[in-house]
Amino acid sequence: MPPRMLARHALHTRRHAGGARSRTLATAAAAAAVDPAPPHRPPPPPSRSASPPTTGLTSELSSLKSSLFHLLGSSHPSLDAVAKYYFQAEGKHLRPMLVLLMAQATNGLGGAGWNMMRERQAEDERMGRGVDASLTSVEGVLNDWNPEQMGMEGEADLVFAEPYLVGSTPSRRTQPPPKTQSPPSPLSTTANSPPILSTQRRLASITEMIHVASLLHDDVIDNSPLRRGSPSAPQQFSNKLSILAGDFLLGRASVALARLGSREVVELLATVIANLVEGEVMQMRSSPTSSSSTLKATAGPSAEAFEIYMRKTYLKTASLMAKSARASVILGGCGAPDDSPQGASAWRDGMSAKEVREGEVVKDIAYAYGRNLGIAFQLIDDLLDFLPPSPTLGKPGLGADLSLGLTTAPVLYAWRSNPSLGPLIARKYAEEGDVQMVRDLVGRSDGLEKTRELAIRFATEARRAVERLPESEGREELVGLTEKVVQRVA
Repeated sequence: MPPRMLARHALHTRRHAGGARSRTLATAAAAAAVDPAPPHRPPPPPSRSASPPTTGLTSELSSLKSSLFHLLGSSHPSLDAVAKYYFQAEGKHLRPMLVLLMAQATNGLGGAGWNMMRERQAEDERMGRGVDASLTSVEGVLNDWNPEQMGMEGEADLVFAEPYLVGSTPSRRTQPPPKTQSPPSPLSTTANSPPILSTQRRLASITEMIHVASLLHDDVIDNSPLRRGSPSAPQQFSNKLSILAGDFLLGRASVALARLGSREVVELLATVIANLVEGEVMQMRSSPTSSSSTLKATAGPSAEAFEIYMRKTYLKTASLMAKSARASVILGGCGAPDDSPQGASAWRDGMSAKEVREGEVVKDIAYAYGRNLGIAFQLIDDLLDFLPPSPTLGKPGLGADLSLGLTTAPVLYAWRSNPSLGPLIARKYAEEGDVQMVRDLVGRSDGLEKTRELAIRFATEARRAVERLPESEGREELVGLTEKVVQRVA
């Protein structure tokens, strides 16, 4: 794409969005093109001076819990309690933070698409609609009662003992306009950045709901007694309730997702759920010593074994970050509109083919950033399993993954120089003393350092991707996030 086209586009859209940024997408892209990162060149270590990447989002993140509780109410007290259980603790909120920072960094780059999204939000506010508004207008159909929004059920709502009659007006108001709207969050904006839209804010909540649903299911599968130092949901409630609560979270996340108004965003986040399941099955069934290209356990890891491990890492961790980052950009009006009424409106309002092409580039940047950052994050998580437990990071450490029979990057790297690891990997560390032996062998090898170097490489590529965006507070926070992810073991 010619740099001049991108430069004109960035300047034009920033004028419409409320202020031009000092560096255009084209300038940053040109800089990246002059000094591309060779695929195998070790990247420099990250700077240690990065500030925490939340300075512009304090109010947004502080309201996240109330927004999530607003979405998760249930008339069943047990389900209500377990569905909200993991949201009680203070966590990193990395995934919603990523969605909101990407919105800050890219809102306004969509030209006519951005203008359309802002006008749509303003119209919804004028009409009393919003991200809580139901798409189904007929009462008595959805039957999804949320006490957080609708209040407690009364006697007039108990009508299931009678048949449902077509054309009648049911007495049960199962999906009335919510009595309480989503808690408002102040529009996060600075002099140089457009506001975060309500749909993007809701996407941040959806992303966290999907993540926590996966934690509920994982803790059952892994038989985990603790989660961040407190009793896990299966330990506190039961395996059955934890599984059902995870399903409930995914159901409510799907409802909220449908109400965002973008079929492309629905597709992205729906495939995340499928990816999470595929990744978990891959983790349960695959073994580095059982791949077709590995002839014997003592031969060391094959290229296929590393590929399987990295694919699993993408499916279980990076997919959600990559696709939610891309979805945030789409909700900001970047790229080709779909064939929804809103999309047709964008074409009528003068969205040009050039704006579409350049918007698609921004979507790809967001995806690349989230994917590379997510893999770097998981690599460091796998490294932390070999270090002493950290209350600050909430990681159990001391071989927790090994105890589950999982082979991660530090072991694969150590296996290269320690063929004796092969039989232990093959039996998934099932014999007494295996876990400690592997920890010792990995500690004496270069496995931990190689894993950290690989994480830095992915984090650096995430930084290179996002630096193609125009300069802004949001972009700099995203750059800082690539450093903070790796600095957990600095």
